[in-house]
Amino acid sequence: MEYLKLFIDIVLHLDVHLSAITDHYGLWTYAILFLIIFCETGLVVAPFLPGDSLLFAVGSLAAIDSLRLDYLLVFLTVAAVLGDTVNYGIGRFMGPRVFAMEDSRVFKREYMDRTRAFYEKYGGKTIIFARFVPIIRTFAPFVAGVGAMKYRRFIFFNVAGGAAWIGILVCAGYFFGALSAVKKNFTMVIFIIIIISITPGIIEYLRHHRGGAGKGAGG
Repeated sequence: MEYLKLFIDIVLHLDVHLSAITDHYGLWTYAILFLIIFCETGLVVAPFLPGDSLLFAVGSLAAIDSLRLDYLLVFLTVAAVLGDTVNYGIGRFMGPRVFAMEDSRVFKREYMDRTRAFYEKYGGKTIIFARFVPIIRTFAPFVAGVGAMKYRRFIFFNVAGGAAWIGILVCAGYFFGALSAVKKNFTMVIFIIIIISITPGIIEYLRHHRGGAGKGAGG
C-alpha cells in the first residue's frame, strides 16, 4: 500500500519530482526519461508507467529552460520507437501461443483481448492510435508481432505514432505548462490528462463487455 501511495504522489506531483531529478542529475535526466519511455513501450510488464502525464510535465520544464525541447523530442521519440520495436520482436518470438497463457501478476488476457479488438477496428493504424491509450499502447506492438505484421509496415506506423505521441504531448506541456493558471493547478491538470488518457480504454472496455453480455443473453 505504501508503494501505491508513493506512486500516486509521484504521478500527481510530477512537476515537483522532475524538478528535483533535473537539479540532482542534470544531463542524466534525459537518460532517465529515455529509460522510462522505453520501458513503458518496450516491456509488456510495464503498462502502468505514467507516459502521457510525464511527457506533458517534461514539456512544461522545457518551457522554463530546465530541459531542452529539442533534446526531449529527439531522445524520447527514439525511445518510443525502439521500445515498440523490441515489443514487436518479443511478440514475433512468442508467437500465437501467447493467447493461451493464463493470467498472472504481469500478464492479463483482458489487455490482449482489448488490443486485438483495436486491431480488428483500426488495422495497422492501431500502432498510431494506441500511442494515446495507456495499456493498449504497450500491447499493440506485441500483438502486431504475434500476428506477424510485416516489419516494413510496422516500422512505418511505429515511427509515425511515436513522433506524433512525443511531439504532441511534449509540445503541449511546452506551450501550456508555463501558463500561471496551469502552474497553480498542475496536479489537477495531470489528473485531467490521466482521465482523458484512460477514457478511450474505458469506453472500449464497456463496449466489449456490453457486446459480450448481449450475445450471451441472445444465446
